[in-house]
Amino acid sequence: MVILGIDPGYERMGFGCILKTGSTLRHLASGTIQTPRIGLAERLKVIHAEIERLIAEHQPDVLAVEKLIFAANKTTAFDVAKAVGVVLLAASERGIEVSEFSPPEVKQSVVGFGAAQKKQVQFMVAKLLGLKEAPKPDDAADALAVAICCSFKRPLTRPLAARDPG
Repeated sequence: MVILGIDPGYERMGFGCILKTGSTLRHLASGTIQTPRIGLAERLKVIHAEIERLIAEHQPDVLAVEKLIFAANKTTAFDVAKAVGVVLLAASERGIEVSEFSPPEVKQSVVGFGAAQKKQVQFMVAKLLGLKEAPKPDDAADALAVAICCSFKRPLTRPLAARDPG
């Protein structure tokens, strides 16, 4: 099962793609989608195009997104929510299932403690994927953590060969 994890953002969105075969996890790709300092609508267009490219390149079976939890800056929260909407649209256009996980769920799955620190999550991401060090930048490591969480929480419900490529 190929899982594309997303750490939401509209200026910089993390992505991490993993392959789960049985109980083995393998890192396929990770990085960030960096948008230029342009209007929000144009940024959303960039994000949509990049997510479509990642989907075409990696053919994920599921797209895992970290749920938004914002308390302070509501304007930023709305803009990030719009970016998540664009990601969900791209997945929907390709018929890809979407799973959403809260930050504590991700930390609990990856570290075993829902209030784990960022460094603990990064350490476990590297360990679980057999990497020498945590992927950089932090957004990429966070996206991989979301994908790993999904791999632990979502059983393989259909064989890959039966998947509709859309």
